[in-house]
Amino acid sequence: MDTTEAAPTAGPDGRRNGALRRAARELALIAALFLAYKIGRVAAAGRAPTAVLNGERVWRWERLLHLPGETTLQQPLLAHELLVRLANEYYAYVHFPATILCLVWLYVRHPAHYRWARRLLATLTAAALVLHFLVPLAPPRLTGRTGMIDTASRFGPTVYGAPEADTVSNQYAAMPSLHVGWALVVGLVLVRATAGRLRWLWLAHPLATLLVVVATGNHYWLDCLVAAALLGVLLAVLPRPGSGRPPVAAAVPDGMARTGRHVPPLRGQRGRPGASLPDRTRPAGRWQRAARR
Repeated sequence: MDTTEAAPTAGPDGRRNGALRRAARELALIAALFLAYKIGRVAAAGRAPTAVLNGERVWRWERLLHLPGETTLQQPLLAHELLVRLANEYYAYVHFPATILCLVWLYVRHPAHYRWARRLLATLTAAALVLHFLVPLAPPRLTGRTGMIDTASRFGPTVYGAPEADTVSNQYAAMPSLHVGWALVVGLVLVRATAGRLRWLWLAHPLATLLVVVATGNHYWLDCLVAAALLGVLLAVLPRPGSGRPPVAAAVPDGMARTGRHVPPLRGQRGRPGASLPDRTRPAGRWQRAARR
């Protein structure tokens, strides 16, 4: 009698518990990423004079590079209060929710693309935090030489308090723009994960984010360019879904390559290479002609 026990198979409850554990682990990783982002920004605070000086330098560098002034985007917007409020609300309420919704959808529908997006976001954020420490930068709204105003404090809604009393966020960490960097990750990953011509509309999110962060005085053009450059490096270095080597083809039995099915070798010719199918390219021999007669 066979006394061996069959290996237990995971039932519906086991699969459900495993899925919940994986989801909880991913949520913990995302929360840790967000916490590191906040801690890093706060830890770099207290360097306002250096940040303002760097802001003036960035402003001069942009003029040397012949980049358009940020005021050329903000001034026309100030003539329409509704548009200003919409830009402020986009900056305040779209950044984190859009990123989280994208990650949740990818986790459920496209796990490989989810892991790619998570890796891109984590690496980009870590690189940005290093630059926040090395190059404290006041945004245009806090650099008097730019002539830009803080649209959020004037028209609302605002997500920041007074810079000297803000203990939640570091307002002098404008270089690079993680708003633009994260939006680019979301747009590019969604374009790759979906199909059809309309998938390119996902790029409207990073484009809208770029215009909003500049028009509201929260970032310079150069902040956005540096974020895009960092992401470009990461895209070239980190592997993408489906970019691995193709699987090695299994050995095909003799006689199957052309017919799609295995043809046994002819009787008396076992072991001879190429003997599975009669060779019709050679002229018939004497014994073959005799057999046909």
